[in-house]
Amino acid sequence: MPGRTRPLRPRRLEQLPPARLTGLGSGLLAALVMLAAGKLDAMALDGSPAVYGVCFLLACTGCALWVRPAEVLTAPVSAPIAFAVGALPISNSSGGGLGARIMGLVTVLSLQAGWLYAGTLLAALIGLYRRVALIRLRRRERLQQRKRPSRPPRSPRCSPGQQERSRR
Repeated sequence: MPGRTRPLRPRRLEQLPPARLTGLGSGLLAALVMLAAGKLDAMALDGSPAVYGVCFLLACTGCALWVRPAEVLTAPVSAPIAFAVGALPISNSSGGGLGARIMGLVTVLSLQAGWLYAGTLLAALIGLYRRVALIRLRRRERLQQRKRPSRPPRSPRCSPGQQERSRR
């Protein structure tokens, strides 16, 4: 349409693939990314919390951006699950059994709660922004469909002949 202007967006956002993952798919992707990041962090950097936290923020951003618009509010739900899955390799439980592994995981989750809250908040804000933008777009489309070219009213009460008769 010649009169329609495009919203200003950076070119890099236009190059991203369209959002196609379901809520479950984006959660699984985030969990797998965080598991790989946790394993690499445990092997290379001996469980560095800052590296793991930055990877979590990136995974939350990707999770919130590539989920389908209808399921965009599932991104903040899957973010903490992905954090916990990825924290398993960096929990540093050398020796012991299941109890030691669980205690290591609880320790990592409690000490890295700031990264967990930041990533979840980031996913929630991105999801909320996308949801509001979707609602505005749908409302604007509905309003454009309702608009019709202006024409004189067809009701007999509003016609000029009826008004003349009613004034007599």
